[in-house]
Amino acid sequence: MKTASILTATLGILITCGHESARAWDYEGHRTVNQLALASLPTNFPAFAMTGEARERIAFLAGEADRWRNYTNDLSLSHCSGPDHYLDVEEMEDYGLTAATVPPFRYDMTAALALARVKNPEKFEPIDPAKNADHTRELVGFAPWAITENCGKLRSGFSYLKAFQNYGGTPEEIANAQANIIYIMGVMGHFVGDMAQPLHATKHHHGWAGPNPNGYSTNRSFHSWIDGGFYRKDGGIKLDSLTPRIRAAKIVGDPLKANDTFRQVMIYIEGTQKLVEPIYQLEKERELSPDNGQSAEGRAFLDTQLIRGGQMLGDLWFSCWQQATEDRYLVSELKKRQAAKLDKK
Repeated sequence: MKTASILTATLGILITCGHESARAWDYEGHRTVNQLALASLPTNFPAFAMTGEARERIAFLAGEADRWRNYTNDLSLSHCSGPDHYLDVEEMEDYGLTAATVPPFRYDMTAALALARVKNPEKFEPIDPAKNADHTRELVGFAPWAITENCGKLRSGFSYLKAFQNYGGTPEEIANAQANIIYIMGVMGHFVGDMAQPLHATKHHHGWAGPNPNGYSTNRSFHSWIDGGFYRKDGGIKLDSLTPRIRAAKIVGDPLKANDTFRQVMIYIEGTQKLVEPIYQLEKERELSPDNGQSAEGRAFLDTQLIRGGQMLGDLWFSCWQQATEDRYLVSELKKRQAAKLDKK
């Protein structure tokens, strides 16, 4: 096949390795991750994001991405947002990729996956179109790209907020910029929280898939049990006991190094993926089994992952605030507006 034909084919392949209706943490868990991240922020973090009303808004928005998934009548929404919830790390090998070599840009990754399927079709099972209405059955997931892209949006938000504040923005412009930042903070928290849940970093997301020499659970409901079933049976998440374990937020990534934020996010996800076998082992030992919903060891494991997600999220928020550069275009436009007002006097 000629190169042009291969490239044409890549455009026609719409991809994602279906996680079906998988979620990472129920709303209570996602809300907790955002609340823990808020607890990590310094006292000099922008005050508008630290009010009681803003904190509640940020916590509420932790569930937004799952609300999009709940709206099953819109396949375009499922297609564009569904893959952002996970990364099946092991499946990258089939495409000749590793956590260290995946491209940092979403569409480069899409093209790489599609090209691999065209060049080596024998490596991949045929996809049943009847089970692929939203065209999300060939990807390995886009979670690290979703997180990194939201970091870019948040840096941009802080950048143009500073411009409005320092160069004569109206009260309405400043208020809208602040509202945008709060929205991005809340929504991006969902994806960071997703990737603290080990079953969202593996192909074994609904029970162990493929060869199973250790006899791990193949029960498809294991995922929902981890997301929230365990906590519901064991008295819920205890935020007050988790918050003291959060350290102060710190910088993640070096803005002077190209794509360093993406690489740091990948390291975070790799750390989660290493816990896939341990979480299945805990289930096997009945410490995270549905027939034992009051295991101290099981709770400790899940609590630690919520804290880890909240810590990473707080670090990313803090980093975006600290690393936001001046929005030069907006500054120049605001200066023109100021000059025009002076000319009218």
